[in-house]
Order: sequence, then structure tokens, then C-alpha cells
Amino acid sequence: MTQDTDVRERLVAAADRLFYARGVQAVGMDAVRTEAGVSLKKIYALFPSKDDLIVAVLRHRREQWNAGIAASAEKAETAREKLLSVFDFLDAWFREPDFHGCAFINVFGELSAGSEGVTQTVRQQKEAFQQYVADLVRDAGARAEVAPQIAILIEGAQTTAAIARSPEAAAQAKAAAITLLDAASR
Repeated sequence: MTQDTDVRERLVAAADRLFYARGVQAVGMDAVRTEAGVSLKKIYALFPSKDDLIVAVLRHRREQWNAGIAASAEKAETAREKLLSVFDFLDAWFREPDFHGCAFINVFGELSAGSEGVTQTVRQQKEAFQQYVADLVRDAGARAEVAPQIAILIEGAQTTAAIARSPEAAAQAKAAAITLLDAASR
């Protein structure tokens, strides 16, 4: 690993912790510098703007999300079980002491689509996840229109769990997903 790669990873991890806990607008680059132990000059050499750093953090979050979903689905034998395992992943995540909701929704909401790079990164994540859900719904033998409905249940569970501080939102959304899948099976 090169020194720049190590510094970049340290910066992204520090910014991720700060942005997720406090919000992107509340965190200045000085706070990131202090948290990461990296000079502002080096930060701006690696990330010419704060938006560039936010995009890097969101890409890091996408990797974490995908890894968590994949790990949750590992034990599942069928597409239906894989799809429902997303809710088990959510349940565990919602119970973490530092859970503050979906970073993608949070950042998008804060910036109100004011950054094209951030907006594009958020949309890519949400579209990729919707495609993942659609593929599993198809493989489970349910009608295609069920996929966006289940994706909305997942998104809504994240928002509800964060705002209401209710990890039970995952189980409630899973029960609704089961009902949808049962009703829509071919």
C-alpha cells in the first residue's frame, strides 16, 4: 500500500465517522484534518473539494453496504431467503449504538441535490440496490412490480429506525415483504 493510499483511506474513514455522526454540513475540513491527523494541504491534494471527499465517503459506504448484504445472504439458499436476509442485516445494523440512518439518504437530504457528484453517487447506489432487489424478486418467482415495493420497505425501515430509534422497523418491514412476496408469487 502506498503512502497516499494509506492517507486517503485514513481521511475517508475519519470523514465517514464525522459526517455520519454529525452531518456533512456541520463538519468542516479542519475537523477532518484533526480527526485524520493529516494536513489540509495533503487533504486538498488528495481531494480537491469537500464534495470529492463526500463522494469518496459514499463510495466507502457502498462497499460496506454491499459487503454487509452479501454476508447476510451467504447462509441463504434461495433467492427469497437472500432477499429476506436484507431485513436481518438491517435489524443488526439498526441495533448498533452509532446507527444514524442511511448515509446516502442523510447526505442527499442535507445537500438537497446541490452537488452533482454527490447526487450522482447517491442515485447510483440506490439504483444498484434496486436492481439487486429486482433480480432477487425475479429469481424468487414474484412479479416484477414487487421489487420497487420491497425496496421502498427497506428504505422506509432505515428512515423509520433512525428517526424513531426503533430497530423493530426491520422486522415490521420484513413481515410486510413476506406478505408482498406471498401475494405476488407466480
